[in-house]
Amino acid sequence: MQKKYEHLVYGSIGLAALALLLVAFNYLAATVPARADLTEGRLYTLSEGTKKILKGLSSPVKVKLYVSQGESVPVQLRSFAQRVEDTVRELKQVAGSNLVIEKYNPRPDSEEEDAAQLDGIEPQQLVSGESFYLGVAVSQLERKQSIPAIPPQRERLLEYDLIRAIARVGAAERPKVGLMAGVPVLGEKFNPYTRQSSEPWVLAGELKREFEVKEVPLTASEIDKDVNVLLLVHPRDIQPQAEYALDQFVLRGGKLIAFVDPYAYFDTMPTLPGVPPVGTTSTLPTLFKAWGVDMTPGKVIADVVFASGQGQRYTPTVLSLNRTAFSRDDVVTGQIETLLYAFGGAFEVKPAEGLKVAELVKTSPSSMLVDTAVATKSGDETTKSFQPSGKSLPLALRLTGKFKTAFPDGPPADAAARGKPRPAAEPQLKETAKDNSVVLVGDMDMLADGAAVDVQEVLGRRIVVPSNGNLAFALGMVEQLAAGDELISLRSRASAFRPLSVVRELEAEAQKQYFGRIQSLEDELQKTTEKLQALQKSSGPAAKSAQILSPEQQAELERFRKTVAESRLALKEVRKNLRRDAEALVFWTKVANIALMPLLVALVGLLVALWRRARIRPA
Repeated sequence: MQKKYEHLVYGSIGLAALALLLVAFNYLAATVPARADLTEGRLYTLSEGTKKILKGLSSPVKVKLYVSQGESVPVQLRSFAQRVEDTVRELKQVAGSNLVIEKYNPRPDSEEEDAAQLDGIEPQQLVSGESFYLGVAVSQLERKQSIPAIPPQRERLLEYDLIRAIARVGAAERPKVGLMAGVPVLGEKFNPYTRQSSEPWVLAGELKREFEVKEVPLTASEIDKDVNVLLLVHPRDIQPQAEYALDQFVLRGGKLIAFVDPYAYFDTMPTLPGVPPVGTTSTLPTLFKAWGVDMTPGKVIADVVFASGQGQRYTPTVLSLNRTAFSRDDVVTGQIETLLYAFGGAFEVKPAEGLKVAELVKTSPSSMLVDTAVATKSGDETTKSFQPSGKSLPLALRLTGKFKTAFPDGPPADAAARGKPRPAAEPQLKETAKDNSVVLVGDMDMLADGAAVDVQEVLGRRIVVPSNGNLAFALGMVEQLAAGDELISLRSRASAFRPLSVVRELEAEAQKQYFGRIQSLEDELQKTTEKLQALQKSSGPAAKSAQILSPEQQAELERFRKTVAESRLALKEVRKNLRRDAEALVFWTKVANIALMPLLVALVGLLVALWRRARIRPA
């Protein structure tokens, strides 16, 4: 009898021991914040730039983590808060004793809540009406930086936000940024064309809030050594001496952000009386050629996917860009949701030897370059001769690598100084000592107040409200370059969301067919009109005066009406097929994502069971 139940006793003891081992293992694993990152985008691995900043801390930095806890907090927020805490502790592992972490639970009416408010942490409202805190305050000595609220939508930028705050408090002085502009970004006391003064752009105020701004004239022959980041805005009519100064600035390691424009809507030049003023143009001809970059001054990008307005206000040259146009791998464009890109240009890049190009903002494949003469037109007229190029073009890009001088024959001669002895100059630099970065953007108008902000008067106070991400884009680029190479190299986290790119390709292909048929219809209309005019001319003046159509004209009109009807039916069929294919693709993608993995697991389990059964089957 004892032998009969012996295997049951041993089995029960073994199961109990296994359960205890599992509990002990889970408990010990929970206390050790170690894990293997097997994700495709290495979602949980700190960037090398982050590690370099943390290892370079010279004195302790305090990180106060304010996290609301309790059963009232939704499970999703609790999981995200744990993700934030894990990231902070990962930073601690790299920085060691130079990073001090303090965690607080700001319960209502508690001292922790008062401390959170003093540190600038803002409460977020839950659906239940209760307040939820999730923010970080970083301090070193008297310097402090706060992240008032960390929403789950910024998870991909969590590492960047944290390390940026740490880098800011670790810097004793504000970075110095040079501003070189062909337009009055810093304001103007008197404009000879308008005979009026102008206020500084909102961009100037935002720059002065974060940086020490130094104005650099567009005629400068050299850039001061204390300027490490230079923001160049619309360098119209730039002279070779100024380009040479920019060349040497980049070669000595200076970071350049250049906003050029093939048609500056907010910087017009007067014309003949009765003729509307036209927008000016800016480029960097010598530097672009040396870098392998080209932007045609007389061409503006038009994009029917990102076009603004509807009906007669439909304007494909004023682009309302959304996140599908931005690089999600860059920490600056990764946090931008919208940009207004008005009458801007596009780049064609074949980077010079030693340089690499990263596209930050790009068009859709349903885009093309149009002449500036038709750039400001709107309505049906803009799509008459539209022929999509079929490829995306970069609107903003970053060049990285070792730059070589654009002036291999030496500095250009100064026309004003010909015949005079040249002052002693520093030796010309021929190449950068290490990798450098240059950011190029093909639109200046996006920085102007008229495109970037809404200014309102409320109770006598001037309230400025950003209308898009234009200023955030420009300031983010300046901040990233001013913070050093570590933040430049810092990548954004990969996103768990993956857009259905095949659906977008189907839409672009359908749009090609759509605009191709429109063009064909326009051509048919023109041919028919010309034929009607020829028939009317041959019918004689009597028929023309009576406005009576001949049988040939009637037949031609009927044929044209039939062509119009058939084309409309064909366009309707194109749109119908597009919707059907897109919906089917979305459906089967969801089926694959939801059901495929469980089916694979079940199939593997079934195969293992059959294999085991075959092994124990008696011979």
